[in-house]
Amino acid sequence: MVQDIKLCVSELATNALLHGVPPGREFSVGIHRGEGLVRLEVRDSGPGLPVVRQPDNDACSGRGLHLVRELADGFGIDDHVVGKTVWLVFKTPTTPEPAPS
Repeated sequence: MVQDIKLCVSELATNALLHGVPPGREFSVGIHRGEGLVRLEVRDSGPGLPVVRQPDNDACSGRGLHLVRELADGFGIDDHVVGKTVWLVFKTPTTPEPAPS
């Protein structure tokens, strides 16, 4: 799962830099672990919303959102007054509580 999360961070951060961050602005990456899940968020300040595409077989780009959507257990986009947040959720195995002795 760690490798999947690293790949998704790379894909979403790359998309933010290429398509979502106007010159002179920044983007942010957040990773949060909760009970039974890991949530990854990438927020940028650019206009528009990302679109999941189906590129041609010989295309050199355009697969990032499709890939992260397939790897994650949940995917969404939150639109803000300025910018947007693309988020993913990965379910994690829960460790059962030890039985009382």
